[in-house]
Amino acid sequence: MNTNKKVLVAYFSCTETTKALAESLVDITKADIFEIRPEIPYTAADLNWEDKKSRSTIEMNDKTSRPAIAGKVPNMDEYDVVFLGFPIWWYVAPTIINTFLESYDFSGKTIVPFCTSGSSGLGNTEEKLHALCPDSVVWRHGKRFSGNVSKDELTKWVEGLDL
Repeated sequence: MNTNKKVLVAYFSCTETTKALAESLVDITKADIFEIRPEIPYTAADLNWEDKKSRSTIEMNDKTSRPAIAGKVPNMDEYDVVFLGFPIWWYVAPTIINTFLESYDFSGKTIVPFCTSGSSGLGNTEEKLHALCPDSVVWRHGKRFSGNVSKDELTKWVEGLDL
């Protein structure tokens, strides 16, 4: 990885799985880190995907849902590369990731999505997220990881990105 580039790992995690992966990426890339935290934290009941009235189900069924984020990256303009991490919910990124992407100008930056899931792949997540960013963004193909990914596997992935 080009050490002249300033890197940020921004991630959303409710169960600590994506957080652990993000922290490993920080170690590998020597990046800064930013947790995408909802203004109103999710409870276990909010995350019950079997309940059609749970908060996460309602948000994921509403294409216009944009949960508010607590805090902002104060110096987003300084970053060249943004690794963007999230769990897969209903075969796509949680809607709070849409909020994040719509909150900043990513012109001239490279975005590298990564996600965690026990079984679901990225599906059309990248297509949907990339559409939220301007054409001047360099969008790298993302990758799904299991919760127990090794640091060696992550390192090989990062090295293969040629950032």
